[in-house]
Amino acid sequence: MDLDGAESKSLFAQVQFCIVQTGDLRGDSARELAKLLEDNGAEEITRTAIADPIPLQDITHIISTTTDFPEYGAANDALKSVVKPDWVKASIAKGRLANPRQYSPDPRLFFSGLVVCCVDLPSGDSDAIIGGVLAMGGLYSSSVSKMVTHIVALTMDSDKCKTAISRNVKCKFVLPHWFDDCLKLGKRIDEAPYCLPDPEILRKRPEDRIPEAGRQDMLGASSPKPDRLPTPSSSPSANRRQLTVFKGKKVMLSRDLELGSHLLGTIEDLILNGGGMVTGSVYKADIFICHYRESLDYRIASRAGKDVGNLAWLYYLITHNAWTSPLRRLLHYPVAHQGLPGFSIFRISLSNYNGEARVYLENLAKAAGGEFTKTMKEDNTHLITAHMVSEKCDAAKEWNIHMVNHLWLEESYAKWQIQTVSDPRYNHFPTRTNLGEVVGQTPIDKQAVEKMFFPLGSDVDPSAESDDVPRPMSVKPPNATSSRSTNAMKPQPSRSAGSQEVPFRALQSDGHTPKASKENRRHTEGNAVRTPASSRFIGQGKENETPSTTGSRSAKDKAVAKLHDLAPDIALFQKERKRVGGVTHGGRKSSEDLVPEVNRKRSVSKDEDTDTGADEETRATKRAKKSKGLAPPSMRLALSGYKGWVSAAKKEGEERARLRAMGILIVPDVASCTHLASPHILRTQKFICALAHAPIILSTDFVNDCLSQNKRLEPENYLLQDTESEKRMGYKLSDSLVRAKSNKGQLLRGYSIYCTELIHGGFETYKSIAEVNGGKCLMYRARAGFTATLRAGLDEEGDDFEASSPGYVYLISGTTPEEAKLWPKFRQMIDGMGKNPLVVRHDWIVDLALSQKHQWRDSYNLTEKDITLTA
Repeated sequence: MDLDGAESKSLFAQVQFCIVQTGDLRGDSARELAKLLEDNGAEEITRTAIADPIPLQDITHIISTTTDFPEYGAANDALKSVVKPDWVKASIAKGRLANPRQYSPDPRLFFSGLVVCCVDLPSGDSDAIIGGVLAMGGLYSSSVSKMVTHIVALTMDSDKCKTAISRNVKCKFVLPHWFDDCLKLGKRIDEAPYCLPDPEILRKRPEDRIPEAGRQDMLGASSPKPDRLPTPSSSPSANRRQLTVFKGKKVMLSRDLELGSHLLGTIEDLILNGGGMVTGSVYKADIFICHYRESLDYRIASRAGKDVGNLAWLYYLITHNAWTSPLRRLLHYPVAHQGLPGFSIFRISLSNYNGEARVYLENLAKAAGGEFTKTMKEDNTHLITAHMVSEKCDAAKEWNIHMVNHLWLEESYAKWQIQTVSDPRYNHFPTRTNLGEVVGQTPIDKQAVEKMFFPLGSDVDPSAESDDVPRPMSVKPPNATSSRSTNAMKPQPSRSAGSQEVPFRALQSDGHTPKASKENRRHTEGNAVRTPASSRFIGQGKENETPSTTGSRSAKDKAVAKLHDLAPDIALFQKERKRVGGVTHGGRKSSEDLVPEVNRKRSVSKDEDTDTGADEETRATKRAKKSKGLAPPSMRLALSGYKGWVSAAKKEGEERARLRAMGILIVPDVASCTHLASPHILRTQKFICALAHAPIILSTDFVNDCLSQNKRLEPENYLLQDTESEKRMGYKLSDSLVRAKSNKGQLLRGYSIYCTELIHGGFETYKSIAEVNGGKCLMYRARAGFTATLRAGLDEEGDDFEASSPGYVYLISGTTPEEAKLWPKFRQMIDGMGKNPLVVRHDWIVDLALSQKHQWRDSYNLTEKDITLTA
C-alpha cells in the first residue's frame, strides 16, 4: 500500500505546470485542479498576476481549455505541452501520463476529448472512423468503459450498447454518418441529429424546416469597424473599469482609425487606468491598433511579431477583459484597402444564416472586396447558405448560381486567395445541420498574410515616412491626467532641426496633428519616446537649416530615389522606341499572329476587354476563332527536351505558326496539354509534372515529321518508346500512364512533405511535383517559429489523413553538411508530434512521380553516413 501511495504521489513528479485561467477554468476550479496535480507530485509555477507572462523556461506543461493566450505560439516553438484539464484526470485514471496530443485544446483537433468505441460496423468503416478520430485528436477504445464518450453503432440492439446502458455509462450513441460529415467539413458539428435510438437524419424529410443556429461568441466580432465603444461586461462602473488585460502593455493607436477626440480620450483612459500605456512609437509598442494592412507601421509591427489588430479587437479586449489573439477571428484583423484580388466581380447573397452570424458574413464579403446583395437575382454569382432548404436555394439551382457554405468565404479571406467552389468541403451540407453553428471558427492564415503584406524578403525602411502612412494618434504616459484643456491642444513653436527631441503628435478634432505642449512632453516616458520617423531629421543636411528647407530637401531626396528606381524602366523604354514599330508594335510578334489573316480590323468587345487575365491558351483560341479559315486547335501539345528551336527564335515563331495551322497548338502549361512530346523519358520538372495529368506521350519525331511533310500526321504512330530507360528505372511508361489516370492527380494526397532550402534543383521544382500529385510541400529552415507552421502543415488536411497517409513525414534533402544540420531538429519535432520522420533523397519523389505508385528503396533514406564532406 505504501508503494502504491508513493507511485501515486510521484505520477507528476517531472511536471512543472502553469494554469491559464479562462472563463470556464478559474477560481475554485483552477485551485482544485492545482491541488490535484500537487498531491500527485507536480509543482505549480505561479505568476504574481494573471496578466503576467507565463515563464516558459520553468515549466513543462500548460493547463488550459483554449489556445487563445499570448504565449501559445512560443510554447509550441519551445515544445511545451499544452493540455486540457481532462489530461490530469485521464493520467490519474491510467496511472501514467496520457498522450498530451489527445488532450490538446487546439481547435484544429476537433475530436480532442472524444473516446470512441465502434460497435457492429463493417471493418472498413470502423477503420476509417478510428483513423479520422485519432488524426483529429481523439482516442479509440475497443471495449465499453467509463472513459468512452461516443459509441458508434447503427442500432441499439448490440450487446455493447446494452452493456453501456446497464452500467450507466455517460456516453452518446451516434450513427457513423456524424463522423463522416465532421471529417468532410473539417469542423465538429452538433451530434444531436445523429443520436440513437431515433436519429433525426433518418426520421425527418430533406425538405423539413431546419432550426436556426446562433453563435453568441460572434458578438463583437461581426464588423471590422464598430460604430461605438461597447459597455464592459460585469463591471460596477462602466466608465472607470480597471482592465487587467492591458497591464504592462504599451498600445499604439494608428491615425487611420479616424477616432474623434472624445472617444480617443475614453479609450486612452481605460488603458491607462488599467496599468497600460499609450505610445506613439511602433518600436516600443506591444500592441498596434490600425484599420488597414498597407501602412508602414503595420508592416513594422507585424514583422516584429507584435500583436496587430483593429478597433473591433480592441473593443473586444475592453468588453471581456480577457486576452484573445487578433488572428483568431477574421474581422479582428486589419482589412485591406482594395480587398481580395479578383473578388470584386462577385455578387454574393446569403441564405439561412441569422443574427450576428449573418451580419458577420455580410461584412466579411464586403471586406473581401465583393458586392453583397440582400435579395438574389440572376446576376448574382454566389449564394452562401447554411443548408439547402430555402427559396433562394431553389432559385440558385434554376439560375445556375454557385451554392457554397460559409467556409468558402472564410477560407478565401483567411488564406487571401480565392478558393475553388468545386472543393467538396464548400458544397457539403449535412442533412439536418444548420452550418450557422460553426460560423466564425476559421482563423487568419498568418503565413498567407505575411507572404502578401509583409514578406520577410521585402525591404522595409524603418526610418521612411510617407504622407499616406497612418501615423500615431496620440501618446499618453501612465501617469498622465485625463483633462484635455484647449491650451494643451494648441500647436507649439517648432524646434530646430538639430533638436534631440521630437514632440508626440496629438489628434485635434479637425484631424490635424499639431505638436504637444511642454506640459504634455514632461510626462512622456521619461522624454525618451519619439515617433518612428523622428530620428530621420537628426544630423541630416546643414545644422542651421529651417524646417521648411528640411522638408524641401526631403522631398527632393524622395524624388531622386524614385527616379533612380525607375532608371531601368526608362532605359528599356528608350531602347524599345528604336525598334521597328515603336513601343506598341515593336519586337517579335506571337507565333499565332504570323498566320495569314483577312479583315484584321477588330472592334473592342466586352469579351476582349475582360480577357486580360486569360492564359496564353485561351487567348490563342479566341484569336484563332476570329481568324478566317483557322479552326480551334484539336491538339494541345507540350514539349520537353525538344532541341529544334534552341537559339532559333525566328524559326520557332514560324514553325509554331505552321503547326497551329495544322490544328496543333504548342502550350507552355502541362496542366492543359493533351499530348506531350519528348525525345525519351526525362527526369525534368516539365515531364514529371505532365505525367500526373496522363497525357498521350509522343516522340519529338512527331513534330519534326509534321513540319517536314507540312501536314498533321497520326500521333498514334509516334508513341514514345524508350525501353532502355524503362529497364534502368524499373517500370514501364505505359503502366505509369494507366496508374496516373487512376490516381487522378491525388497520388500524394494527405502526405506531409518538406524540402530544404539548398536542395539540388531548387525548392520550387519539388513543390510543383508534390502539388501536381495532390500533395503539399513546404520549405524547412528550422528557424524559430517554424514549429507552428510545421504543425499546421501536418494538421490542415483534416479529411482521412490517417487513412491516406502512412504516418510518415518526409524531408527531401541533399547531403551537404549545411543540410545535414537540419536533420536532428526535424526528427525531434516530428517525433514530438506523434509522427514518423524520414529524411530522403530527391530520387524518392522523382521515382514516385514517374512510376505513379508508392514504392520504397533503402537507398532513398539519408543517414549521417551519407553526408558529403567538402574541403
